[in-house]
Amino acid sequence: METLANLESFVRSAETGGFSAAARRLAVTPAAVSRNVAMLERNLGVRLFHRSTRKLTLTEAGERFLLAVEANLEGLQSAIANVAADRGEPAGVLKISTSVTMGNYILPLLAAFLGRYPQIRPDWEFDNRQVDLVAEGFDAAIGGGFELAPGIVARALAPVHIIAVASPEYMKGRTPPADPEGLAALDGIFMRSSRTGRVRHWTMRNAHGAELQAMPVEKIVFNDPAAMCRAALLGLGVSLIAVPDALPYLESGALVRLLPQWYADAGSVSIYYASRTLLPAKTRAFVDFVVESVRRDRLAERFAGSLG
Repeated sequence: METLANLESFVRSAETGGFSAAARRLAVTPAAVSRNVAMLERNLGVRLFHRSTRKLTLTEAGERFLLAVEANLEGLQSAIANVAADRGEPAGVLKISTSVTMGNYILPLLAAFLGRYPQIRPDWEFDNRQVDLVAEGFDAAIGGGFELAPGIVARALAPVHIIAVASPEYMKGRTPPADPEGLAALDGIFMRSSRTGRVRHWTMRNAHGAELQAMPVEKIVFNDPAAMCRAALLGLGVSLIAVPDALPYLESGALVRLLPQWYADAGSVSIYYASRTLLPAKTRAFVDFVVESVRRDRLAERFAGSLG
C-alpha cells in the first residue's frame, strides 16, 4: 500500500509541474519529493512523469492515475488530521504568512502557542504581499485585503482604520487641523499600493457620518508602512497610516494623532485558511489560538480609529 507522502508528492508535483515547487508546498526538500515519486513509480511498475531539465509532464498512465487519486487525497489528509485531533496532538510543520506589522503582534504569542502545542513546528514568512495559500502551500495567512479565491475563508480579527499622525516636533509651531481639509496646509507622507502602483488617497469620516477628503501636500511617497512611520518620526510630515502600524509610537508618545475623531475605513485584518470540513489539527489549533488571543488582548478595540 502506498504511503500518503508518496501520493502527496505525486499530486503536488503534477499540479506545480516540478519537484522544487511541490517541495515548497509540502515543506520538504526537492530530493525527498523526487524520491517519493520514484518509489511510487517503482511500486506501480509504470512511469508517471516525463522528466526534462525544465519541467515535468505527466505520461498517459500518470494522467489516469492523477484523475483516480487527486479527488481522494484531501479526504485522506482530513481523515488523518481528524484522528490526530481526536488524540489531542496537533503536530507538524505550520506554514504561516503574515504581514510584517501583524507579525509584531502575533510573534509574541508564539511561546505560549508552542507551550500548548509542542509538536507543532512553525515555518513563518513575514511579507506584506498577498500570498496564494493553496499554490504556495501555506496553512494560513494573516493580513488585510486578500482576494478570496475559491475554497478560502477569512475570519476577521480587527478593523483596519487609517489615521493621521505626525511627530510632536513637526507640529511644533503649526496649527493642528480642525478637520481633514485642514491637512492641506501640511506636508504629506503617502503610501503607494504595491498591487496597483497608485498613490493611496483617503476620505475620512467621523462618528456623526460626515465625510471629508484628507489631502495634505504630496511631499513623500513610499510603498512600505514602516518607512512611512519612520519618516513621520523624523519630522518629515503627516502620515495617513493604519492604526496597527502607528500604535507603538502613539503609545510611547513618539507620534501624536491628529484629528482624533476622524478616520478612514480600509477594511479589516483577517486570518485566512482553506475551507475544509476537517481542517488539519495544527491549522485549527493556530486559528483558534490567534482568535482567542486577539480577543483577550482587545486588539480590535486598540486598532479602532473610530474610538478616537
